[in-house]
Amino acid sequence: MIADQLHDFPVVEFGKQFFYQANHQVNFDMRPQPSFNKDFTLLIHNFKNNTASNIENLILTDSARQVERLYAILEDLDKTVKFTPISISIREGFVDNDQKLACYTDHQIFDRYYKYKLKKGYQRSQAITLKELRELKPGDYVTHIDHGIGKYAGLEKVDVAGKMQEMIRLVYADNDLLYVNINSLNRISKYSGKEGTVPRMNKLGTDTWEKLKKTTKKKVKDIARDLIQLYAVRKAQQGNAFSPDSYLQTELEASFIYEDTPDQEKATADFKKDMESPHPMDRLICGDVGFGKTEVAIRAAFKAVADSKQVAILVPTTILAAQHYKTFTDRLKGFPCNIDYVNRFKSSKQIKDTLENLKNGKVDIIIGTHRLVSKDVKFKDLGLMIIDEEQKFGVSTKEKLKQMRANVDTLTLTATPIPRTLHFSLMGARDLSIISTPPPNRQPVVTELHVFNDTLIKEAVEHEIDRGGQVFFIHNRVADLPQLGGMIRKLVPKARIGIAHGQLEGDALEDVMLKFVNNEYDVLVATTIIEAGLDIPNANTIIINYAHMFGLSDLHQMRGRVGRSNKKAYCYLLSPPLSTLTSEARKRLSAIEEFSDLGSGFNVAMRDLDIRGSGNLLGAEQSGFIAEIGFEMYHKILDEAIQELKDDEFKGLFPDDKPRPFIAFTQIDTDQEILIPDEYVTSIAERYNLYTELSKLENEVELKAFQQQLHDRFGPVPPQVNDLLNTMRLQWMGKAIGFEKISLKKNVLRGYFITNQQSAYFESPAFRQILSFVQANPRRCNLKEVKNTLRLSIEGVNSINQAVKLLEEIGEPVGV
Repeated sequence: MIADQLHDFPVVEFGKQFFYQANHQVNFDMRPQPSFNKDFTLLIHNFKNNTASNIENLILTDSARQVERLYAILEDLDKTVKFTPISISIREGFVDNDQKLACYTDHQIFDRYYKYKLKKGYQRSQAITLKELRELKPGDYVTHIDHGIGKYAGLEKVDVAGKMQEMIRLVYADNDLLYVNINSLNRISKYSGKEGTVPRMNKLGTDTWEKLKKTTKKKVKDIARDLIQLYAVRKAQQGNAFSPDSYLQTELEASFIYEDTPDQEKATADFKKDMESPHPMDRLICGDVGFGKTEVAIRAAFKAVADSKQVAILVPTTILAAQHYKTFTDRLKGFPCNIDYVNRFKSSKQIKDTLENLKNGKVDIIIGTHRLVSKDVKFKDLGLMIIDEEQKFGVSTKEKLKQMRANVDTLTLTATPIPRTLHFSLMGARDLSIISTPPPNRQPVVTELHVFNDTLIKEAVEHEIDRGGQVFFIHNRVADLPQLGGMIRKLVPKARIGIAHGQLEGDALEDVMLKFVNNEYDVLVATTIIEAGLDIPNANTIIINYAHMFGLSDLHQMRGRVGRSNKKAYCYLLSPPLSTLTSEARKRLSAIEEFSDLGSGFNVAMRDLDIRGSGNLLGAEQSGFIAEIGFEMYHKILDEAIQELKDDEFKGLFPDDKPRPFIAFTQIDTDQEILIPDEYVTSIAERYNLYTELSKLENEVELKAFQQQLHDRFGPVPPQVNDLLNTMRLQWMGKAIGFEKISLKKNVLRGYFITNQQSAYFESPAFRQILSFVQANPRRCNLKEVKNTLRLSIEGVNSINQAVKLLEEIGEPVGV
């Protein structure tokens, strides 16, 4: 059988003599698994025959539940039958007489469908590439929280009072050097700005960086203040509390053709809770492209309609309005619910009628672009507003939305992933639901890298048109589009070709797109304009020309346009030969080729989208700042700003927030030998990674696990490394007790208190505890003011371990 199949393949030979002849035979003595039609007595009979002829019975399944069921059935029918379960699933079972094996599959025994497995290959490779993206290589730009942007120049051994320590070496403008202690690793972060831009390096010892931080903070604070104020207004308002679900709701949810993903269930439960509470809802739902946000919106809209309220759905483009209208009408068919839409393809008379019906309450759900916020649109009883991709609306529309929002429940949908780090800080100002699991039975997009060639394009386009689909051809130079269109027409004469780019008039552009949506074109030759939210399930091939010119997230967003139905989708990246590209571009392309899995959007797109995402959340004018100071830094500042606002101006608003420690970070300075020795971990990059990992740990449990991991990977932990781990403990305790800096030099431990002498810290139990410790040990301790900072010094501390014990003793009564 296999031999016959192999005959169809051409033989390729390398070398000069062509005399290849097959003279060897491989024989397989195999039979397919007999079919039992769920008749278990037959199965048992077969098992026994196998055992009699010394054939081992194996059952292959990856579902433990199925194994349990089989055991239970055989237990009832015949206890003597034995089989070995193997946790792996294959498509069809077989009996191999040579190997004396009978491998049966559970789905054939039970007559179920074989579940095709999506390859989970990406998890392993993904870790590597993401790590590489974050890994520092000498020459990378970094941001230091106190000194600004410099270049990372590797690790360097430094002699501190005769003891070796490893420091991080940074180069600043005019080749100034800065050595950063390993314990202060979390003061620096890799600079990630817009892809491909080179930041300006700061000069050490000037106040430019401080000024930049101050202006950024002020700006950020103003924006955050608006957000929190809106939140406060909403919390104080009494809105409409919707009644709990009725049977209609359950019926709608049961009629969803896919299974809900866990995230969808959670988002659904979240918005129901919000809608049933008396305060107006303001929930943001983020999810990767095509992950079922619309379904959540449909359920919310229906809940409002079931309570005889009206729903307004705002979308950024005319096409989306038409698309949503179609989706909503399909989903709500047979439910008591009138849906209508306004867009510029309707005559003014039609629009007038629709608005009239809206005012009289004859329309339950209205879908439209920013036209819906104009003055002539009146609702009878608006109960819910759903906004799709809010960041794409203009400023004036956003302002109007803000006013409408204060007392109407609002649900906002966005596909721009919102960086994880921002969730926490925005928790106060916005309720977030995240949908990051792909719907079941979606197939990943087959992604291939190729050099530009006619044959490939011809075959790809023909293949897609033959199966009744459509093709995107992306190229980012407007001038070349007609020429490329002509080329495709020559290669595939039967293809109907449309051309779309941002320089077309808005209406002309939408007309082309609409024709494509309605299947009047087979190929759309376009610029990246297609990345925004178009849902065309029928387009399942995308060809991206000059792929090396795009950023990661653009590639990912564009690839997200295909593969939105259960058809297999293809994405071809065309670029010049790889050898001619920069290593960055090569890495990007191979990363996107590897991450073909679904939901990897959240990982792939992290860098560029992080930048766009946080900018959008807080208003577009932020992107400039982020480019200047780098993304991580921007977050730190944002977080501080929001915390400060919560602490002073909006004090009573967040009663359930935990009190913050008085100090964000304790600096450690010591003359002990703390480092990971070369002979313990030889690779510099790996050492740096370990240092970074260590600086991110937050408690004793994590530290112990880290220590165990070192032991497992590199052998017994040397004393220097133990000291390094202890400096982490020292840092945590110092932070809890209230030290901004701890230094252990020449056997004297010095702790420097908060510089702000007005701080509430000096009234706290922690500080009182220190005073009583000093009074109890007058010989060893002294407390004095040095350069406006209060300093505690304790003599006779000759190791880091001892310092840790001492701080434990000081802090214990206050629960440190």
